[in-house]
Amino acid sequence: MRLLPWTGSDGKPCYLSTDDPDSLLSRIADDVEAAQLASAEHVLAGSKAVLQDPKAGERALRFALTRATESLGDVLRVAVSRGGGTR
Repeated sequence: MRLLPWTGSDGKPCYLSTDDPDSLLSRIADDVEAAQLASAEHVLAGSKAVLQDPKAGERALRFALTRATESLGDVLRVAVSRGGGTR
């Protein structure tokens, strides 16, 4: 069973039961995971910039932390889907 990088409409995890890594759904999941990881790199860079800016206000800090939290959740989901632990 593969944990997919998205949840169902009820917020519960979605799983794919296939041994074919080249199936359409497997390839879509791979693409979504790659996009999530790339997005996390951008969020990390932006968050670092905000943290290094002594003039950054509360709004900028909250925005950066919100995006970083979302990205961390996505990255952890990808790690779990690849056998990197349990969630």
